Amino acid sequence: MKTRERVDELNLVRAFAIIGVIAVHATSKAVDDVLDSSFYALYNFANIFFKTGTTTFIFLSSFVLFYNYFDRPLDKRLVAGFYKKRLLYVLVPYVVFSAVYFLLQHVMYNPHRPLGDALESFALKLLTGKAYTHLYFVFVNVQFYLLFPLFLYILKKRPGLTRWLVPAGFAAQWAFLVANHLRLDVPNVGSWALMYFSHYFTGAFLGIHFDSIKQWLGGSGNRPGWRFAGSIAFAAAGWVAFGSGHAWILYEIRHEGQRFNYLWVELLWNLHTIFAALAFMLIAFALWKRFRHSRPVRALDRLGAVSFGVYLLHPLVLFVYRLKPVTAPVWFHFWYAGGFVLALALSWAAVALAFRASPRVWVLFGKPSAVSGGRALPGERAVSG
Repeated sequence: MKTRERVDELNLVRAFAIIGVIAVHATSKAVDDVLDSSFYALYNFANIFFKTGTTTFIFLSSFVLFYNYFDRPLDKRLVAGFYKKRLLYVLVPYVVFSAVYFLLQHVMYNPHRPLGDALESFALKLLTGKAYTHLYFVFVNVQFYLLFPLFLYILKKRPGLTRWLVPAGFAAQWAFLVANHLRLDVPNVGSWALMYFSHYFTGAFLGIHFDSIKQWLGGSGNRPGWRFAGSIAFAAAGWVAFGSGHAWILYEIRHEGQRFNYLWVELLWNLHTIFAALAFMLIAFALWKRFRHSRPVRALDRLGAVSFGVYLLHPLVLFVYRLKPVTAPVWFHFWYAGGFVLALALSWAAVALAFRASPRVWVLFGKPSAVSGGRALPGERAVSG
């Protein structure tokens, strides 16, 4: 059985993704609050342009799974181990935080609801990823986890199909989107894994062929080669171009009342998020190659290692922070910036300290990945699936 090397750079990609997630959540209230303000365009741009974190996590989940599992024998032991890890380190924290957020909203907004109604509502939201706005990500990933052994079986039996994964992912996703637009009218369309098959299958393609792709990109010493640099420029240009277009079309819809076929919005979102995930991956490899020993990169490594816990916890920080809003115009923008800083800093510190205190906090925050050099906090694991 082929042993895969640890991919240290992935923690940087996770760090970029969680920063994007928090930026979007920190500006979400501002988008509603400043609709009639001259600053609306700025807040709308920040809210949409950085809406790349969850899709990057989805892309990365598939990359890691196929990178680690594709060359391993597919048997009952592998499948059982795969689902055991997902149950313990993804579903258990998901259930715990679903209960926390549901209880918080129950106490704050609906404390007199009968217990039976509350439990029925919680069960429905738990099963559909709706206990709080960010938890749909876990619901989406669970759908892919259920399908993963089947995809793995097919691709291992027919390895030639792996070269078609990227177009197949886009085709499946867009068949679903167009069918939904014309006939299906699926509720909560963003909570279904089919909406992200381009991200899943692109990640799968890169994970399976990673060794060949990395060799093709090349580079020597601490400097990326010309192919590497060109790939970064291309991916970053796509991210900026399609991200700006995505922000513009939603500004026109939200602020100017313009009407567009929603498939145009979906196309810009799709290309925006795909190019962003690729750019984050390539930038992470360039930074690691050149600056792996610098403090900023080591800090990103640490943040990425605990990013799942930060993802689960940071909305709680924002919820508490927003209980005391600032209305004075002179402090308005500082208040929103403060929400981002505190949500990132406090949730990161809380999760990191919790793992230092006890490895058993995986019940709350999952199992973080190891940091560079194999050094790990208590309870950390390697990047393996």
